[in-house]
Amino acid sequence: MLSTVAVVLAAGKGTRMKSDLPKVLVHVAGRPMIEFVLDALAAGGVERTVVVVGYRGELVRQTLADRKGVTFVEQREQLGTGHAVMVCREALSGYDGAVLVVAGDSPLMQPSSIAAILKEFERTKPACLLGTATRSDPTGLGRIIRNSQGNFQGIVEERDATESQRRITEVNMSCYVFDGRQLFPALDRIGRHNAQGEYYLTDCPGVMLAAGQSVAALNVLQPCEALSINTVEELAIVERELLRLRNSESLQSAPAPADVPPRPSSLAPRP
Repeated sequence: MLSTVAVVLAAGKGTRMKSDLPKVLVHVAGRPMIEFVLDALAAGGVERTVVVVGYRGELVRQTLADRKGVTFVEQREQLGTGHAVMVCREALSGYDGAVLVVAGDSPLMQPSSIAAILKEFERTKPACLLGTATRSDPTGLGRIIRNSQGNFQGIVEERDATESQRRITEVNMSCYVFDGRQLFPALDRIGRHNAQGEYYLTDCPGVMLAAGQSVAALNVLQPCEALSINTVEELAIVERELLRLRNSESLQSAPAPADVPPRPSSLAPRP
């Protein structure tokens, strides 16, 4: 497997979570949600991780201090997801392998999905590979646009989508693998000409496509991985799903019951 560095976006505040904690430190099933993300990355084959911190970043650093292979970069200004990756430029200086970018508030991320995305990236070697999922109800999520040959053409946010595009069920999951040599030149070409005045990482694949670089989307993520946490209500939904997955894994890993010899019948003939 090729060398991979993961960048975990973890700078936000959990304002709608009714918590003063950084969002990624809000507990799910008894643990900070970012712990589940880091576990999945390690199990999926990632050896080095850069965590981008911002709001109360010192608390995130303290919480993850014992994690091997984890370093931190501070995003002093909150200028969007693209900017969060931009501030990793120095930390990734001289590195030209794969860069996996994921959100730190995705505790349902699965190691099998990460391994599959990295394997496909190694096989095809694009400038960017997006991990996508199919949702029966894609409301609120960016839709993946493909041409008649099935090739990736772009991401359309729901507010900008046409009626037919809103019926698309393949959605963006904010999970990307970039060629480290091409990532920062592409980030340098994205702008912040939008209502929020922010740099969007979602613009990066389009910038790469426009430059003639190879961009692909792999529909490999499980529907549960599309569950996001922005409110207390969504936290409860994710927690229930996480516990369900845990129980399912426990049942699958439980040893099969030993064969029990039949009890002798009182009506059996005597020898």
